[in-house]
Amino acid sequence: MKSKNIPSDIRVKSIKEAQNEIKDIIANLENTNINLEESIDKYTRMVQLNNHIQEQFRRKLKEIKGFNAKDTKKSSEKK
Repeated sequence: MKSKNIPSDIRVKSIKEAQNEIKDIIANLENTNINLEESIDKYTRMVQLNNHIQEQFRRKLKEIKGFNAKDTKKSSEKK
């Protein structure tokens, strides 16, 4: 799922906030008798939250790789 398909209220969440909402959704789905349509809506939101978390991890990984590339370049220039 592309980031443009992630609702704006999810895009502003931190990883921890998204994880907490996923936990709440799972608990709700496990502990209540809700209709199928509501379950599908909650499941869809959970997938969107998960995709948001994955996107945040990808961004962090790129940042880390960028810092490592700069450090490697600097250390090779010093030699």
